[in-house]
Amino acid sequence: MPHVVVKLYSGRSAQQKQALAHAITRAVTSTLGSGEESVSVGIEDVAPQDWASRVYGPDIVGKPETIFKQPGYDPR
Repeated sequence: MPHVVVKLYSGRSAQQKQALAHAITRAVTSTLGSGEESVSVGIEDVAPQDWASRVYGPDIVGKPETIFKQPGYDPR
């Protein structure tokens, strides 16, 4: 039952989010062998000015054991 949460800068269209959710679902099913019906994808918009406090600090710096692909930036 994979549930994938994507946090990104606000401003993407519903069509872009749907395409991203579809691509993530394909990647999860092909990589993990999960059925498509077991995958869910949530997309959370974050204002650019809130990124450091709402995402970078708590999710990236604060949970290093959960990060399998490090970002190439540091907004602090």
